[in-house]
Amino acid sequence: MHPLDRKLIRDLWRLRGQVAAISMVVASGVAVLIMFLSALEALEDTAAAYYERYRFAEVFASVKRAPEHMRTQIAAIPGVQWVETRVVKFATVDVAGFEEPIMGNIVSIDPHNASNLNRLVIRAGRRVTPKKPNEVVINEPFAEAHKLKLGDRLAVLLNGKRRSLTVVGIALSPEFVYAIGPGTLMPDKKRYAILWMDRDVLEAAFNLDGAFNDVALTLVRGTDPQSVIDRLDTMLARYGGIGAFARKDQISNWFLMNEIKQLRSMSNVLPTVFLAVAAFLANMVLARLIAVERGEIGLLKAFGYSSWAIGMHYAKLVLAMALIGVLIGWGVGYALGHTITRTYADFFNFPFLVYRPSPLPFAVAALVSIGATLAGAAGAVRGAAKLPPAEAMRPPAPPSYHDGFLGRKHLDHAGLGRWFDQPTRIILRQIARWPGRAFLTSLGVGVSIALLITSLQWLDAIDHMARVYFNQSQHQDVTVVLDEARSTRVVGGFKRLPGVLAVEPARAVRVRFRNGHRSKRETIFGIRPDARLAPVYDAGGKVVAVPKNGLLMSTKLAQVLDVRPGDTVTVEVLEGRRPVRRERVVALFETYIGTPAYMSAAAVYRMMRERPVANVVYLRADSRQQSAFYKSLKEIPVVTGSILREAARDLFDQTLAETLWISISFFVTFACIMAFGVVYNSARIALSERGRELATLRVIGFTKLEIGYILLGEIAIITLVALPLGCLLGQMLSTLIVSDMETELYRVPLVIKAATFGTALAIGLLATVISAAVVSRRLGRLDLIAVLKTRE
Repeated sequence: MHPLDRKLIRDLWRLRGQVAAISMVVASGVAVLIMFLSALEALEDTAAAYYERYRFAEVFASVKRAPEHMRTQIAAIPGVQWVETRVVKFATVDVAGFEEPIMGNIVSIDPHNASNLNRLVIRAGRRVTPKKPNEVVINEPFAEAHKLKLGDRLAVLLNGKRRSLTVVGIALSPEFVYAIGPGTLMPDKKRYAILWMDRDVLEAAFNLDGAFNDVALTLVRGTDPQSVIDRLDTMLARYGGIGAFARKDQISNWFLMNEIKQLRSMSNVLPTVFLAVAAFLANMVLARLIAVERGEIGLLKAFGYSSWAIGMHYAKLVLAMALIGVLIGWGVGYALGHTITRTYADFFNFPFLVYRPSPLPFAVAALVSIGATLAGAAGAVRGAAKLPPAEAMRPPAPPSYHDGFLGRKHLDHAGLGRWFDQPTRIILRQIARWPGRAFLTSLGVGVSIALLITSLQWLDAIDHMARVYFNQSQHQDVTVVLDEARSTRVVGGFKRLPGVLAVEPARAVRVRFRNGHRSKRETIFGIRPDARLAPVYDAGGKVVAVPKNGLLMSTKLAQVLDVRPGDTVTVEVLEGRRPVRRERVVALFETYIGTPAYMSAAAVYRMMRERPVANVVYLRADSRQQSAFYKSLKEIPVVTGSILREAARDLFDQTLAETLWISISFFVTFACIMAFGVVYNSARIALSERGRELATLRVIGFTKLEIGYILLGEIAIITLVALPLGCLLGQMLSTLIVSDMETELYRVPLVIKAATFGTALAIGLLATVISAAVVSRRLGRLDLIAVLKTRE
């Protein structure tokens, strides 16, 4: 073995504590990067395989009622590969022992044709039998939530007629990986069901014999979906079509793609923080190690070792630290990636999981981490290689000390000398003589605290969003969705339900906004000027007045359409007479969730050329009559769904508790490792550099406690400086991540509570105390004779 390689091994063992600390920081960065990249790859591969294997459609359209012979004309559209017409209806579902109303999305299937689109993944039982009117297949999450088994029965209100159905199958579908009901934010396994029934049965129940109200298509590879959508809209317009849309806008797939987009954003930011700290640590350790080993470098050069060999020796030392971290990070990242992917797979109801990370994430993580660490240590390696032998063999010139700001003259002049004992003045002077080094160490600790703040602030932000959305913006207890727009006289019927205290109708109209080449499908809500149960609220929790004419639009929707107040947009109504209007954007308001738009109810009626009608009803009910109210609500034929505000809030909190805490626990652990690594390395190097000084102090009478105070007091001051610095960096990093993760689905507000700052600071201090305690044990083993030996 080459002598320098033997020295390398001895150095690694001698510096094993510092090597371990740097390697763990590198491992944290590698693990985070692999976790994100492998999870991202697995989600994309799983979704693609699921969609292809079970023939997920590429274009969808709904229609009021279209004759079946239109299928032939749709199939003749250039680029269409396969057409499937269906009957899709919403209905109220009743499960024994569950008093709340359940919204059911009933989809027809053809028992004779197993090669249809959006194939079912049968998890238990079988498909429905032809001509069996009382058989049903239900989605697996709903079955698990209610513990339903094959042979169990449930009641469904089909077009006003209550029917008892027998569960013959439990299934999943690529069309409902994110099974979310209209108007809700999270999948509710208990209150939203997907049911598949024989098409003939549904046609008879809803008077759609020889007709359909929904169609799904697949396209020939390379076909532009928009050209097919335009032709399809033209064909279905006369039959009450409400606008075709591509797979990217299908609600389930849209949620999934948004989640993947956010995962990609996180993979771009957080690993960078860890790798930057690893580079800083490598530079700090190597630069100060070279200063201690000047004599050895001089001797090596005197014996004929070239500058290149010396430089490569120290580069190998850094490379070894990085490689140890890479190997650990590979293993931890693979395990964490599998864990987080499994969580996503369960959340999105995938029937299988494709987790076979390619070599690319591992190669990228290794190259980036090694490159960052070597780049951080490049200056120190270059300095070691260029050091002349004669200069290296001499001790370094002592620093030019003078009576500076923290010297005795200034302390006494300010009257502070009597407040500081000798050890404290030693600490202060040491920091004043090396301010750059002290600041960089504070910066390293501050970054770890910033990462803690960034992780924990998500809880504050989500809690704030939920409070504004559920508590301040919504005063209704129940939102009822009707099967179609009905006269506002129907409101009188809801007033007579048991326990109803207040009723407020609203008109929701599905539209497509257009501004030049930009377009967006959305719903316009017609709000009455006297709205009290569901007025328009902004992100600050203030009521926003709806203009008498024109549009009140969310800022995110305005951004998507590239419009400002005063601009006009084209509004293409996708229902009824399908009018096309130019409407002026009167005002914008900020909201955290979705991209809503509002008009006054009167303006909506004028646009639709209809009398006052409503398809959404907001109710406030007496909780003491809850059971009677739910029972009556289930029996109303025109009700296709109901959303309970308290249940939605509980589901929101529960879902986030299951997913958010997993990520937060990862990052809190990694941030603690970072804080420990920075403080431990700083203290260990300080002990190596100042061993002679501390031993001298021991010889002249300082106690172990006093020299421990001198060494660790410097770390304590550096850490105290890092606390406000970490809070500032945490605010900045949170701002960066929040802005980078903004989507059409939601905007996370930048909200950081005082308790979050306190928790992050406490965790950072704890990591510092632990690392300081580990280093302090070495003070007791300080060899005074060996340290005080003079090297000639």
